[in-house]
Amino acid sequence: MFIIVIIAVVVIAATVLFFIKRTRTPGGGKHGLQSRFGPEYQRAITDHDGDVKAAERELGERVKRHGSLQEQPLSPEEREYYVAQWADVQEQFVTSPQKAVAEADTLLARLAADRGYPVGEQFEERIAALSVHHAPYVQGYRSMHIAARGQSGTEEMREAMVEARRLFEALVTAQPTHNDRHHTQSPEDHGHPSWTPGRRHAKGSGTS
Repeated sequence: MFIIVIIAVVVIAATVLFFIKRTRTPGGGKHGLQSRFGPEYQRAITDHDGDVKAAERELGERVKRHGSLQEQPLSPEEREYYVAQWADVQEQFVTSPQKAVAEADTLLARLAADRGYPVGEQFEERIAALSVHHAPYVQGYRSMHIAARGQSGTEEMREAMVEARRLFEALVTAQPTHNDRHHTQSPEDHGHPSWTPGRRHAKGSGTS
């Protein structure tokens, strides 16, 4: 009788542990997801009309799909190429903001592909993959992607370029840092100056 009770307790305990494992959100539960995704966590909740559980399911699915992704390294030549191309785009912004933003959007997508992120996927899937590894920077990329399609004014395009540059720097110089607790080396550390588009063009007419 005593042995039967022990066996029953073991079976019940195993069942409970199995259930907990099956229902646990990938990425470490609520606090793990908040830590990993930062501002993306709240954005997901907003996108789901305040439904926290639905948002956490979505973020958990991102981790399941892309958490094991290993970023591919860039050669020194590839890194210099991308830094030079971004610098050219920044200079172009002064005279042609819309064209510059569109080219920056294309350049960032190509850089992400070279680092091992989904190629030929829909933009939202690329963003989902990037958010798992560089969550603090993906909103700037979203804004620039929208601006590249002529849905923003000049000042909005300027701000989007500034924000998107943070993701560019992370991809061109650093390994994934999840919630970026550690310092991310930037092109400035390699002798490349920082940049902010000239505000004297901010009041120019742009598409909206």
